[in-house]
Amino acid sequence: MARLTHAQRRSYDGVVVAVPVTIPYRRYSTQTAHWWIARALRELCQRAGIETTDIDGLSVSSFSLAPDTAIGLTQHFGLSPRWLDYAPMGGASGIVAMRKAARAVQAGDCTIAACVAGDTNHVDSFRRMLSTFSRFAQDAVYPYGSGGPNASFALIMSHYMMRYGATREDFGKLAVAQRDNALAFPHALFNKPLTLAAYMDARAISDPIHLFDCVMPCAGAEAFLVLREETARQLGVRFARILSTIERHNAYADDPIQTRGGWGVDIADLYGMAGVKADAIDFIQTYDDYPVISMMQMEDLGLCAKGEGKDFVRAHTFTVDGSCPHNTSGGQLSVGQAGCAGGYLGLVEAIRQLTGQALGGQVANARIGLVSGFGMITYDRGLASAATLLGKA
Repeated sequence: MARLTHAQRRSYDGVVVAVPVTIPYRRYSTQTAHWWIARALRELCQRAGIETTDIDGLSVSSFSLAPDTAIGLTQHFGLSPRWLDYAPMGGASGIVAMRKAARAVQAGDCTIAACVAGDTNHVDSFRRMLSTFSRFAQDAVYPYGSGGPNASFALIMSHYMMRYGATREDFGKLAVAQRDNALAFPHALFNKPLTLAAYMDARAISDPIHLFDCVMPCAGAEAFLVLREETARQLGVRFARILSTIERHNAYADDPIQTRGGWGVDIADLYGMAGVKADAIDFIQTYDDYPVISMMQMEDLGLCAKGEGKDFVRAHTFTVDGSCPHNTSGGQLSVGQAGCAGGYLGLVEAIRQLTGQALGGQVANARIGLVSGFGMITYDRGLASAATLLGKA
C-alpha cells in the first residue's frame, strides 16, 4: 500500500500541550497508584484554573493500577469524559497518550484532555517485578526464569558494544551529564554529583551493566493537558505546539538482537511533518532506562549515523548549559523511574523548557525540543517506540 506524502498527512496545527505537572517522587510509597494519579489530576486542575468537570478527555498510563483501569478511575474521581484511553506502554506511554489525545481534540471528541501517568512502589515491588518479569518475555526466558530487565538490557548493551565499538566510558559520559543536570532539579532522587570514576568503579549488576547504568524504581506521577490553542489562551496557560509525532511497534523484527528501534523507520515523517531538520533541535529528551538505549535513540532519530553514537557522545557535553542538552531534568537515571510516569518524564520536562517553566536548568533560547520513548522490553528488544517534536509558541 502506498504511503501518504508529508503534504497529505494531517498536521497537528491548532493542538497544543500545556500545564506540565510532576508529583514529587518517593523511593517507596504505601499509597496506591490511584492516590498518585489523583494528586496529578488535582494539580492539573488547580494550575489550569478548571474544575474536574471541565476535563472531558482522559488518558491514563500505569502498571500498578491493575486490576483497576481507566474506566474505574472515572467513578473514583467523579469524572465523566467523552473520550477515554488507557495506554500502559512503558517508556512510550507519554507520547502515545499525547498522540491519541491530540487527534481526539482535533476531531472534537473532547475539548480538554488530561494525560496522566502514575505508579506506586512498595518495599517489595522490585522483588515481585523480578519474579514476574518473564510474563513480558516468556517466549525466550520463561523456561529458564528471569532476572528482570537488567539481564535483557545487558544482552543488548553487550551486543551494541561489540558491533559498534562503544565503551563503558561513553555510556558513563551520558550518566554523568544527566546527574549534573539533575543537581538543579528539585525532584531528582539522586542529587549528589556523579563522577566518571565513580561510574566506572560501581559494582556490576549484569555485565556490562553496572550500578549507575540502572534506573531506580520509585513512586510518582506526571501529567499534562492536551487542548486547542484557543482554549489554552482562554485559560491563560502557557503552551507548546505539537510539530510532529511518530509511533512504531515491533520494528526490525528480523534483527537478531536489537541495536535500532522504530524511530528509524519513520524519521523522515518526523522531520518532514514539522518542516525542520535535526540540526534545528535545541534539546533532546530520550527515554533512558539504560544509557545504551539513549545512544540508540540519538542514532535512529537522525542526530548521527547508525553506529556513530559513540562519536556523537564524545563530541558533546549534554549538559543544560553545554552542547546538545540531553535529559535536562536528569532523566530517569537521576530522577528515578516511577513506572509508566517514566515514559512521561521527558515530555513533561520538554513542555517546561519550551514554556519557560523549567524547575531546574533552563536551556537558553529553546525553541524546538525532541522527545522520544521506548518501552515494553521482551528478552532482546523493546517493542514500542515513539517520538515527537515540540515547538515554542
